[in-house]
Amino acid sequence: MPEYTPLELPENPKLAGNITHFARALRRAGLPIGTGRVMDAITAVTKAGFTEKRDFYWTLHACFVSKPEHRAVFAQIFRLYWRDPRYLEHMMAAMLPAVRGVQEDRSAQAAEKRAAEALLDGAGDDIDLPEMEEGGTEIEIDASLTMSNEEQLKTLDFEQMSTEEMAQAKAMLARMALPVDPMPTRRTRVAGLGRIDPARTLRAAMRQGGEMRDLKWKTPRVRYPNLVALCDISGSMSQYSRVVLHFLHAVANAKGAGWAKVHAFTFGTRLTNITRHLAQRDVDAALQAAGAEAQDWEGGTRIGSCLETFNRDWSRRVLGQGAVVLLITDGLDRDDPDALAKQMERLHLSAQRLIWINPLLRWEDFAPRARGIAAMLPHVDSFRAGHSIASIEELAQVISLRDDVGDRDRLLRMISA
Repeated sequence: MPEYTPLELPENPKLAGNITHFARALRRAGLPIGTGRVMDAITAVTKAGFTEKRDFYWTLHACFVSKPEHRAVFAQIFRLYWRDPRYLEHMMAAMLPAVRGVQEDRSAQAAEKRAAEALLDGAGDDIDLPEMEEGGTEIEIDASLTMSNEEQLKTLDFEQMSTEEMAQAKAMLARMALPVDPMPTRRTRVAGLGRIDPARTLRAAMRQGGEMRDLKWKTPRVRYPNLVALCDISGSMSQYSRVVLHFLHAVANAKGAGWAKVHAFTFGTRLTNITRHLAQRDVDAALQAAGAEAQDWEGGTRIGSCLETFNRDWSRRVLGQGAVVLLITDGLDRDDPDALAKQMERLHLSAQRLIWINPLLRWEDFAPRARGIAAMLPHVDSFRAGHSIASIEELAQVISLRDDVGDRDRLLRMISA
């Protein structure tokens, strides 16, 4: 019979209950936390003490966080639950719809809405909302003409989605396609009409004693290009790249999608090839394996160095025969802009089309002021946003259009002005 070691609770019994409730909120936000981890957290806090906030934070972080993508959610829930004495007001403000011009216009931070939903889940009966004063103005909103939930979800920023909204978005992306037009080749095939095939026509005439009775025709063979995705997984891009990789997994496993092969690379401080992981049918297992191999998730950014590695080690292998390259990054790089421009030029010359997807383009006042963005922009064929489902749908519509430039020319004029 196994023997169970008695659990030593802190002197304050409420702290153990608060840790349990905190773990329950993390579990509702998507972190895989069971009873064993809760017991380990209580024991760890007992041993490490909880007089210093920094030590308390990292003790719970070590017990509850096992994946890089869980760090932002943990940080927000910890801030709301432990650090801010008015956390309930912050949660209510994050959950309730804001009326522009009435409430303070503030964008929710990364994972803040998800953290608020996790903490408020099931707590509605315990919250006392102020009653309206007599004679107060009651505002009624007619929602009959508002967009459907799916249409609203399409325009929502990936970084501001809740857990439920992110799950719905991933389901929508899994059903989407990324069609591509085939490319003609130098090789030909037999056809009923097209160009005259002199060799076959003459051979047929020789079999008829030199009499040319009919003409033989040929038409160019077609083939589909490769799709190569370079995804920035630094701290500012990890959420967007994770969603794009989810979409690329669906594209790589879709039958009859048209692409010859889908290659995927991640980069932050180093380049990692995760193509083989996309071949797994289960998307969660594929992304988990990719995340385990890429050790620089949510780290720094060295775009120029990583592109140099790709151009040197992988360009000839995956960019042959007219591949289409998707570069997913915000372009915020502190390396030498001249070296970055050189590597971008080489990448551009090696690909059939180079499409830059930048989530920063969602801002109306976006301008290419950063040195990295200004160095990269002249060497792309198209510059498009990639922060929502709607932007991914637009990419699917224009990826085969050779004359599509997105916002490239407009931003280039801003640089030259």
